[in-house]
Amino acid sequence: MLLLGIDIGTSSVKVSVVDAATQQSVSSATYPETEAEIIALHAGWAEQSPNQWWEYVQQAILKCHSKANYDPKDIGAIGIAYQMHGLVLVDRAGNVLRNAIIWCDSRAVEIGNTAFESIGAHHCLEHLLNSPGNFTASKLAWVKQYEPTVYDKIHQVLLPGDFIAMKLTGNNTTTVSALSEGIFWDFKAQQISSDVLDYFGFDRSLFPAIQPVFSSHGTISESVAERLQLRKGIPVSYKAGDQPNNALALQVMQPGEVATTAGTSGVIYGVSNKLAYDQQSRINSFAHVNHTHEQNRIGVLLCINGTGIFNRWLKNISGAQHSYAALNELAAAVPIGANGLYALPFGNGAERILGNQIIGGQFTGLDFNLHDTAHMVRSVQEGIAFAMRYGFDIMRENGIHPSIVRAGKANLFLSDVFTQAFASVNDVAVEFYEGDGSIGAALGAGIGAGIYADAQDAFSNRKFISITEPKHTAAYNEGYHGWREQLELQLQQFNSYNPTINK
Repeated sequence: MLLLGIDIGTSSVKVSVVDAATQQSVSSATYPETEAEIIALHAGWAEQSPNQWWEYVQQAILKCHSKANYDPKDIGAIGIAYQMHGLVLVDRAGNVLRNAIIWCDSRAVEIGNTAFESIGAHHCLEHLLNSPGNFTASKLAWVKQYEPTVYDKIHQVLLPGDFIAMKLTGNNTTTVSALSEGIFWDFKAQQISSDVLDYFGFDRSLFPAIQPVFSSHGTISESVAERLQLRKGIPVSYKAGDQPNNALALQVMQPGEVATTAGTSGVIYGVSNKLAYDQQSRINSFAHVNHTHEQNRIGVLLCINGTGIFNRWLKNISGAQHSYAALNELAAAVPIGANGLYALPFGNGAERILGNQIIGGQFTGLDFNLHDTAHMVRSVQEGIAFAMRYGFDIMRENGIHPSIVRAGKANLFLSDVFTQAFASVNDVAVEFYEGDGSIGAALGAGIGAGIYADAQDAFSNRKFISITEPKHTAAYNEGYHGWREQLELQLQQFNSYNPTINK
């Protein structure tokens, strides 16, 4: 049997077809070829079209089929991984009512901050494990306040993966994991939060039926099956946010295990067996894919919004002749510390580790006679690693102390400069494994369809590639401390110029 995995990223959709017996990919495809854009109608806003995601999914699946190295009719289950926290609104006919307000959108920060204070900070943290911040619930409240005609037409509130499953099956479901990432789930009461519903005035009927992550979320409709050359009736048997899915793919399932990614955003994701939360909600806690009422498995997530998107921005402005591989070569030619040029990668919306402030991306220490493109590339990649260290220290404050983290060899981890900086400045070894989010989603589908007994069974053939050990050099420590001084200076200046912003 074959399994189909779909990964709905911010930049593109990737699909993989995996042989259930060998757990190896037999075909994969990405669509579109160029990175998808984020729609920013105003500063701090970030939207994408759900219908565009659906078109990308269909094109990626057909592109995968076109390689003609398997029979699409042998696919027996589908899994979906998706960009977290997005708000998708559909009417009773399943029509999209507006663009999705995606994960890095910052318009609802003040709404979430006010809710945090009004519901009660301690109560929110005890029950929701987070401040409502700029997560999905607050984005829905923004629509209710500023787009009431849209709000009045809402039949269901969906996360991105829920929407794609709906398009495949015609069926609407959600999960505790999805509801928790939207800040709709009360972990103490083990139900959709009455505090959130009552405070914002949301009706319970807006939310689909709740299913386990590993279960049937509907079966492929006849019309979709015909269009995508699939068998009618195969199940969508797994849905999870991209970071819990990445952790699943890396077998990060038990307390103390940690995964990391460095795509559009940069994430460090650790698993706890406690209802853990940060007192200032600088890092966030959601239900992991194996969380149950009886057994706590909480994914503690650090997110830096501006990682791969900062690298892409630099690629775009530095000239078409520079591929990502060429940028990595330029960075490697410059010494650690980029000769005093520092990059703050905070130009992609409100950053949680900075208290949801929007200070913008910046270069500091720029010397026109000393620094060139290579220095900028190195400073960007090191600046991202330093930002992740800044957040990792917050995770350590909250009891997560790994000596090893696991990652897929992809995105910024294809850069030796970034990889070594990340390992060294965080004082952790990084273990790399084959595969990506779409393969994880495919194998997750196998668990949900009962093909595998559990995650250990599903990923028993997962191949270890390599390990990068930290280098304990003074240059990395000096670079980080210099970077942090620049960050603290910028935060002081930001708060003195904008004393009421995001307060």
